[in-house]
Amino acid sequence: MTNLLSIITFLPIVAAGILALFLRGDDAAAQKNAKWLALIATTATFLISLFLLAGFDPSNTGFQFVEDHAWIMGLRYKMGVDGISILFVLLTTFLMPLTILSTWDVTTRVKEYMVAFLVLEGLMIGVFTALDLILFYLFFEAGLIPMFLIIGIWGGANRIYAAFKFFLYTFIGSVLMLVAMIAMARTAGTTDIVQLLAYDFPSETMRVLGFTIVGGMQTLLFLAFFASFAVKMPMWPVHTWLPDAHVQAPTAGSVVLAAVLLKMGGYGFLRFSLPMFPVAADLLQTFVLWISAIAIVYTSLVALAQSDMKKLIAYSSVAHMGYVTMGIFAANQQGLDGAIFQMLSHGFISGALFLCVGVIYDRMHTREIDAYGGLVNRMPVYALVFMFFTMANVGLPGTSGFVGELLTLLGTFRANTWVAFFACTGVILSAGYALWLYRRVTLGALIKESLRTITDMTPREKWIFAPLIAMTLILGVYPRLVTDITGPSVEALLVNFNDALPEDPSASDDLAHASVSH
Repeated sequence: MTNLLSIITFLPIVAAGILALFLRGDDAAAQKNAKWLALIATTATFLISLFLLAGFDPSNTGFQFVEDHAWIMGLRYKMGVDGISILFVLLTTFLMPLTILSTWDVTTRVKEYMVAFLVLEGLMIGVFTALDLILFYLFFEAGLIPMFLIIGIWGGANRIYAAFKFFLYTFIGSVLMLVAMIAMARTAGTTDIVQLLAYDFPSETMRVLGFTIVGGMQTLLFLAFFASFAVKMPMWPVHTWLPDAHVQAPTAGSVVLAAVLLKMGGYGFLRFSLPMFPVAADLLQTFVLWISAIAIVYTSLVALAQSDMKKLIAYSSVAHMGYVTMGIFAANQQGLDGAIFQMLSHGFISGALFLCVGVIYDRMHTREIDAYGGLVNRMPVYALVFMFFTMANVGLPGTSGFVGELLTLLGTFRANTWVAFFACTGVILSAGYALWLYRRVTLGALIKESLRTITDMTPREKWIFAPLIAMTLILGVYPRLVTDITGPSVEALLVNFNDALPEDPSASDDLAHASVSH
């Protein structure tokens, strides 16, 4: 199909425009129409995106479904997907109809709410399909706006603070990325990502403002991109915006934030940091591996101390993203396959966990763990669903969470045994906070009077969880559905990465702990 990527990217945005311009009124009928239009648009986008999967050739490690047109000021409108990016497109289109379904009880400014999510979907897809630096940056940054509005308008009591903190953290980090992109374009003479992937940026030691920069221009560019992607993931210690954003965001906002938006940071590392700046990535490998491992353990310990369910799951997300960055910077087949798998798996599991919180929040209007207890007596179906995703989040064999963590740890073990050993303690800690949360919310006697009339999940809520359960199980028992698609592209990335490294690795090993010295 011609221009398939453009159709998938802009169909939700066009639907948002139709909704904004032509739907009038704010009565019950207009609200219902807005929800149905958003659901139809997101479902149609998902169905069309399946043509990507049907026509994709995993053995072709290049970009496929490429669209390349003249744009503005000498720039190109260029889009395409490879074995790494296609699955993130499918993750986004798969989750958005479920996200819209979860908003069915919203009654405040419904039209604007649906418009924000539709625009956000198009921009997120654009990030994973853009093959031009400027196009990528526009999609990457524009996605801040609808999420800023979702948190700031439909969020909780401290939504303004959380929205601005989210926006400023991610925007300031991205300014450095823009500076790096301009430098790359001036050096290489192009903004085409495909050409930049094959360009050898200078890596000779240089002096800047009196500082000796080991790895030269590559190190400077790497650090600029790292600042943006580390905040987006987010990595420790620039993660503090995420718990506030999750706590204040509405349920649907938390689902999209955890399931898709965080993955943009990991995707950026895979698309830019490793293949374009291999010398710098190799120099800083040990540093990144250790801060990833620290993130896993530290945020898991912080999660144990939380009294708010969403904040606990938010810290859990930071810990799980630590596995992702560990796998990526292990720079081997198992690590990269595991990192991609972990991101996809986390999209299903974390999204489901935030939806689980939303189910009982809609009934009781509190996220405090102490407000619950014994829900299994009144909500047996909910207790079963919540238990399933709790176990998946812990990494129970047979679920997708196990495969992602295992592969990343195996890859990290090959790169740095001590980092892998330290990170393994995070597996124990994750079981601690996850099971502690589940026990206090669902098990025991139903002694709180306010819970005696709480009702179990509705048919709509069950339909939302059913596809998430299916994907978590399918990927858990047959992970080749992912690795067969990602494997060849990951292998090609690693071949190019290793070929670009210095022939004598001992020089890099001596400098692995620091790349900038005075």
